[in-house]
Amino acid sequence: METPSSRSGAERTAGSSIQVGALVPLTPPGWVEAGRHLLAGLELAVRDVNDAGGIAGRRLELVVRDTAADPRRAEAAVDELARLGVAALAGEYHSVVARAAAARADALGLPFLCSSAVLDALTDKPTERVARLAPAQSRGWRIYADFLLDQGHSRIAVAAQPSVYWTSGTRILRDHLAQRGGSLIELDMGVLAPAAVCDELVAHRATALLLLVGHPDPAVPIVQAVRRDRRLTEILIGAPAGQPEFTEWAALLGDAGSAVPFLRYLPERLGPLGARVETALRERLGRAPSFVAFEGYDTVAVLADVLRRRGADRAGVAETWPRVAVEGTRGQIRFSRAQGISVWQWAWPPIQVVDRDPAEPDRFRVLHTG
Repeated sequence: METPSSRSGAERTAGSSIQVGALVPLTPPGWVEAGRHLLAGLELAVRDVNDAGGIAGRRLELVVRDTAADPRRAEAAVDELARLGVAALAGEYHSVVARAAAARADALGLPFLCSSAVLDALTDKPTERVARLAPAQSRGWRIYADFLLDQGHSRIAVAAQPSVYWTSGTRILRDHLAQRGGSLIELDMGVLAPAAVCDELVAHRATALLLLVGHPDPAVPIVQAVRRDRRLTEILIGAPAGQPEFTEWAALLGDAGSAVPFLRYLPERLGPLGARVETALRERLGRAPSFVAFEGYDTVAVLADVLRRRGADRAGVAETWPRVAVEGTRGQIRFSRAQGISVWQWAWPPIQVVDRDPAEPDRFRVLHTG
């Protein structure tokens, strides 16, 4: 799928622009709203770069491909974009898809700046070609576990679906909770219906339930079932992966979707650049931008800096990650080698645990920072 901001290789005039491939989930089963926010940030930053003179006088251009949350489709898109001659890849929201794209890009010698995916093992082995803006899952989800423990929750259930991403999250939570005396109860959503989840929560005397499942199904039916069950009026529902960030969550669940803590990667206060970008993104999206939109903007800001240094040379772009020092919307971005992470990593973007205020569901409350 192409957007108005992208063009095919045949339409391109050689030397007229520097092209960057953008991987974005824009159709189901991808998380479409997240994809739209990511693309809005990418496109706004490209506009700002070009308004400021481009890359050494050459326009920056996005060549957008829809991954639809499909790893195989993402791999095919990487192959196509490499043939079209893009200088680098950007984007992707879904961790499993980003992992497939990163492996393919690395094999082709194509630098990839991943915007939003958090899976620690983004590549099987260390690589110089891939860098990432989002915090690693192990960092963010440990901060989330600390929040739960600080709130007095030590018997925590997870409703999980089979996935490398959800399995990794479950392991991180279990290990970190165990270090502080907490325990994790795993509920397999491959066999349990939402009503059965309620029975399991009562049987295990859990005080918190975490949704490690897809949105909207089965996340929304699970929340509805738990909220209706009078036995579970005191239980905390949490969603570390960020499902409640987007308006679709509030539209589907109404008041039931409030007071569900999730991870968000924003600072307590935005600086001048972040505030300006927030205003522009709000105009573009017609609503408040999510943290994913800021990740998109920061991705292009970094790539523009790298391309100004090294031009469209792919090897040169990959060599520049450790020398990046860019003021992004959420702070200064620098890449380093973080322990246990195989790619160049911004260590670390700001991390918050927030929820939707029950008294005003369009307002977010910051509950914890890390």
